[in-house]
Amino acid sequence: MEQLIAAINGLLWGKILIYLLLFAGAYFTLRFGFIQIRHFGHMFSVLKNSRQADAAGISSFQALCTSLAARVGTGNLAGVAVALYLGGPGAIFWMWLIAIIGMATAFAESTLAQLYKVKDDDGNYRGGPAYYMELGLGARWMGVLFSLCLLLAFGLVFNAVQANSISAAMQVAFNIPSWGTGLAIVIAAGLIIFGGIRAIARFAELVVPFMALIYLLIALVVVMMNIGELPGIISLIVKSAFGLEQAGGGAVGFAISQAMMNGIKRGLFSNEAGMGSAPNAAATATPYPPHPASQGYVQMLGVFMDTIVICTCTASIILVSGQFEPGSGITGIELTQRALSAEVGGWGNTFIAIAILFFAFTSIVANYMYAENNLIFLEHNHKAGLTLFRICVLAMVMFGAMGELPVVWAMADASMGIMALINLVAILLLSGVAVKLAKDYNRQLDAGKLPTFDLNDYPELKGKVVEGIWDNNAQKPQEPSKS
Repeated sequence: MEQLIAAINGLLWGKILIYLLLFAGAYFTLRFGFIQIRHFGHMFSVLKNSRQADAAGISSFQALCTSLAARVGTGNLAGVAVALYLGGPGAIFWMWLIAIIGMATAFAESTLAQLYKVKDDDGNYRGGPAYYMELGLGARWMGVLFSLCLLLAFGLVFNAVQANSISAAMQVAFNIPSWGTGLAIVIAAGLIIFGGIRAIARFAELVVPFMALIYLLIALVVVMMNIGELPGIISLIVKSAFGLEQAGGGAVGFAISQAMMNGIKRGLFSNEAGMGSAPNAAATATPYPPHPASQGYVQMLGVFMDTIVICTCTASIILVSGQFEPGSGITGIELTQRALSAEVGGWGNTFIAIAILFFAFTSIVANYMYAENNLIFLEHNHKAGLTLFRICVLAMVMFGAMGELPVVWAMADASMGIMALINLVAILLLSGVAVKLAKDYNRQLDAGKLPTFDLNDYPELKGKVVEGIWDNNAQKPQEPSKS
């Protein structure tokens, strides 16, 4: 069984997905005319007016924080260290590059999620890949398969993995027994997830900016303490990315391939562009400007924040610390802890343990939201089923905190791989719609108008977009909220 799952993961992640994700990123970058570069500043302009919500949707800012809560996990602390150890400093360059092209993929999937969103029985917006597969492609079977894979991976197993990381960190740093950590996580997570989508969004809105800002400030302090080394480190990253640090031709080729593969994988796994996860949060927002593409801009910013900002913080701490030693066997979270402690003293270990607590706990809550979204797609808001699923999620959190089962983790990787494969096929098939929406938004923006989506301009979408969601009177342009 283990060998079969390992073979499936090797095929999916080693042979198919990494190239398909690269292709999708490059394809959407070209189709959108390098939108992530041309309109880089506009992402922040949209964010300025992103705090307003309505009775049906959360705010765009809350949707961004929720998607960041899921993206920013232990991988930002441990995964970057692994990429550095296996691929060398050049892996960071390729991590940056894949994030930049992945921003275009994130724009496409989040724009489509907004367009094809629906309202559940309680009047809340729901949407995501499963919904645009059913409504946009008329392929509910794809949506069902996608949802089942997401429920297994994000709803159950990945939450157990995050709980395991928290438990291990608390035991090492504070000698707290795993059962005690597990119980605390279950109680805290239960209070939030039983509050529903708005409680999750409010939690993410409060915690995510705080944890990201603190981590960024710590990284900046470490870099400023070693500011004289910064030009040399940047040079090292660029040279290593193209094998310029190696002497022989064979060594150059191997070094480049290792840097590329590890940097690209780290970037793809971290920012989740194309995976089909973040669109579940994007669809629940009431966007401003009232156009599906505005949420595409917000979620592009999420990819930038995760990889270009937070992953780079971890890489910077490690590289300026002098603790990075290829071949030493010290990698993962241990390398990050050693690096920070070498710069700021013994409290660096404690800080990393607390950072893991925040990063991993927010991932648990946001992952649950993604899963709830897809359970509602399958069950059409069946209340008893939703309660039972919440209990199962909390049980998996407790299980993860107290032990680990490698086969289960491997199954989750396979499940996420299938999920990503289905989503990439869907957004490539719907790419024409996404491009039309981007052009419509930018045409209005260039004319000095507030971009507003009018379904009457798209007769080919009538019958595919749910009635009442994007009608002219459904979302009238309003002045941005001051809050």
